[in-house]
Amino acid sequence: MYFKDRSDAGSQLARELRDYRDEDVVIMALSDGAVVVGQAIAGAIGGVITLLLTKDITLPGEQSVVGTVDQSGGFTYNNMFSAGELEEYVSEFHNYLESEKINKVSEINHLLSDSGLMDRTALQDKVTIIVSDGAKSGVAFDAAMNYLKPVRLKRLIMVAPLASVQAVDRMHILGDEIHVLSVVDNFFETDHYYEENKLPSRDTILNMLSRIAPKPRIAPHQPRTYT
Repeated sequence: MYFKDRSDAGSQLARELRDYRDEDVVIMALSDGAVVVGQAIAGAIGGVITLLLTKDITLPGEQSVVGTVDQSGGFTYNNMFSAGELEEYVSEFHNYLESEKINKVSEINHLLSDSGLMDRTALQDKVTIIVSDGAKSGVAFDAAMNYLKPVRLKRLIMVAPLASVQAVDRMHILGDEIHVLSVVDNFFETDHYYEENKLPSRDTILNMLSRIAPKPRIAPHQPRTYT
């Protein structure tokens, strides 16, 4: 299944979420592209939208994402790897991974200093819709769940215009409800499924969120020692 652009995908998802128009909804986007999808949903059913800032860590010389750092400083391993594989990677690349975690936290802090993203406590007792613009794996959803772990949510809904079979399986485990328009067996990069891939700049994305998301702003996270 292909989409004209991410706004088109969001509008199609919004039709499946219309029962939540009278609910207190927060939409959490998992990427800049997901903000565009989420904005179309918010425009149709209401609610506010925010962005979960994350940074992936890949293995040296590879494209495999071993884990993700979120804006609270939390780290989530990619569950697509077996426990044995992760143990091997952590042992072999320990110093590299620890250095990358600190670097990624620093990059996120730089973005947070100029953003108006809502604190996770603002999601307490809200219907929370986690939005991806294309889920090749479930790692981004796992990172979101790790970030939201301290928060009591009224209902957790996971949505994506398209997702791999593995990602859909993970969404079913994590969410109370999922909406995926197309399940893809052999998932290419997300841009492949959109005719138009031009996205707003990161500054424009953050400015959009600062106008939509309520304050208070979150304080930048201080780097910590990982074990």
